[in-house]
Amino acid sequence: MRLDKFLANMGIGTRNEVKQSLKKGYVKVNDKVNKSPKTQINPDEDIITVNGEKIIYIDKVYIMLNKPSDVVSATEDDKHQTVIDLIPEYKHLGIFPVGRLDKDTEGLLLITNDGQFNHNLMSPNKHVPKTYEVVSKNDVTQSDVERFKEGLELSDGLLKPAQLEIIENRRSRVTIYEGKYHQVKRMFHEIENEVLQLKRIKIANLELDTSLKLGEFRLLTEEDFKLLLN
Repeated sequence: MRLDKFLANMGIGTRNEVKQSLKKGYVKVNDKVNKSPKTQINPDEDIITVNGEKIIYIDKVYIMLNKPSDVVSATEDDKHQTVIDLIPEYKHLGIFPVGRLDKDTEGLLLITNDGQFNHNLMSPNKHVPKTYEVVSKNDVTQSDVERFKEGLELSDGLLKPAQLEIIENRRSRVTIYEGKYHQVKRMFHEIENEVLQLKRIKIANLELDTSLKLGEFRLLTEEDFKLLLN
């Protein structure tokens, strides 16, 4: 990898800013000043410093975010704050949300720059379960539970069977195995109810880290990957 590309990818600055840092002798490769942007380096082996600070190479990144409401699941938006704006430390790596949560929906959202990881979790053929906590306008009944289990019919087709669990009165938990547009809200509308609050708490077997406050994030651990992809 070229030295200037490495530095730009790691968020040191634009290509022009990186070239200025090189020209001024701020950059060292294996403890030797290097002013050539074309220098080929091995980011896994060579030690790169800028103004004495070691630059750690990061290729792929995997993040758990506790998404707040009023934030959109997009990489950029002219009118609203995006989930990527909440993670400025990794923005330069070309990160994007894995799937999406509606603007008014909170909870577990994964962020990455790994397209294959995104595909493995979001492809309709994978049927990865996603679980939500719901506060609804009306009480949820045992009849509703049975209708979810049978598979509801929406305007765009028959849904796969879903699990609806009554927590108490107007609070419930629903697990779906596909990701149609506004699916949970439309399912509740179909049973003559309305979603007032929606929070995703689980993807596959990975649960939202309860220590994360709204808007906070952390990197996924090896154990998280096991819960997600096994």
